Amino acid sequence: MSRIGKEPIAVPSGVDVTLDGGAVKVKGPKGQLQYDIVGELSIVRDGDSLVVARDNDDRKNRSLHGLTRTLVSNMILGVSQGFSKELDIVGVGYRASVQGSKLEILVGYSHPVIVTAPDGITFEVPTPTKVIVNGFDKQLVGQVAADIRKIRKPEPYKGKGIRYTNEVVRRKAGKSAK
Repeated sequence: MSRIGKEPIAVPSGVDVTLDGGAVKVKGPKGQLQYDIVGELSIVRDGDSLVVARDNDDRKNRSLHGLTRTLVSNMILGVSQGFSKELDIVGVGYRASVQGSKLEILVGYSHPVIVTAPDGITFEVPTPTKVIVNGFDKQLVGQVAADIRKIRKPEPYKGKGIRYTNEVVRRKAGKSAK
């Protein structure tokens, strides 16, 4: 039995969960998400919690059991609290600013890089060298943050670039002078 999959999922007040056939719809104060259940799994409502159960112990169903429980749990957490990723911009003259729903990043190119926020994503720039990506879909928040980081990855010699706040960049020694 999956240790993660057998745990019940608590449904907080203000979150509406609809189970219809092979789909789960979660609606909360921050937004609405839907997940189509894969494999021979079922989700049962037990009071104010959900339980993911599998019909048989096939290899595919065992591998999807914990995954399905985690995805549904992240959906409930996202529509009630939301998710965020923080990015740091390191480098002389590197900075970011928000203009409406667009993020303008200056990281050493001849032009500013403009990132448009998809639906459900908002950008915050508390300081010019810190960007916070907020949203209710965990996968989308992570993908947008990764796309922003991809604009200028941190390089190993001077450490310049865009990195996650808790990311450790391994530094390399440059050419040694003789």
